[in-house]
Amino acid sequence: MTTTLFALAITAISISFFHTASGPDHYLPFIVLSRSRKWSITKTIMLTIVCGLGHILSSVFLGSIGVFLGWQLNKITFFQDFRGNVASWALLLFGTIYLLYGLWLAYKNKAHKHFDVMGEDVYVYEHKHGDIIMPKDRIKVTPLVLFAIFVMGPSEPLIPLLFYSGLNRSMTEIVTLVSIFTISTVVTMLGMVLLGIYGYSFVKTEKLERYTPAISGAVVTLCGIGMVFLGW
Repeated sequence: MTTTLFALAITAISISFFHTASGPDHYLPFIVLSRSRKWSITKTIMLTIVCGLGHILSSVFLGSIGVFLGWQLNKITFFQDFRGNVASWALLLFGTIYLLYGLWLAYKNKAHKHFDVMGEDVYVYEHKHGDIIMPKDRIKVTPLVLFAIFVMGPSEPLIPLLFYSGLNRSMTEIVTLVSIFTISTVVTMLGMVLLGIYGYSFVKTEKLERYTPAISGAVVTLCGIGMVFLGW
């Protein structure tokens, strides 16, 4: 594994971990539904994996846009001699923009998904911190609804990582990053769900949820800085 691929892999792992662990929506519904409906551990694990894969597929779909753009840009002869620099600077630029966007979202307190536990049921709704939500605004969470939520909630920072690999026309990098992102996301989801089922809670992640985009942007920015200035 080259230094560059190693840096991209660490970035993919970091993004998937923070994106998953800092969002209670990635594990709280599974924990509550498993307990209230007395699901077996096997059923809980399988549903978590299926929803995790749905989440990953939507992320990879967005990432494929980055691959396509990189692949097309690579065909332009003018870019052949310095495509590595272009990709590295693009990674740094995207990371910086996404970091600033994430900080803006946190500052403006934009509406985001929230899960509410009421008795043996779980409900999902959009809210801002401090809002009072009326019962009619909630949607009851079922396994199908849960899967739909995960499919419609991709991780955008995967785009510049796959753009970089697409620009280099490296299928090895693309397959490696997608595989690592997939494994890391599913393992993190399973870990958080199982810890919750067995009653362990080491950190309150709810307060980190609003900063998830900023954290992801910071990780991509650090990777870009390393590639541009440190020769990764």
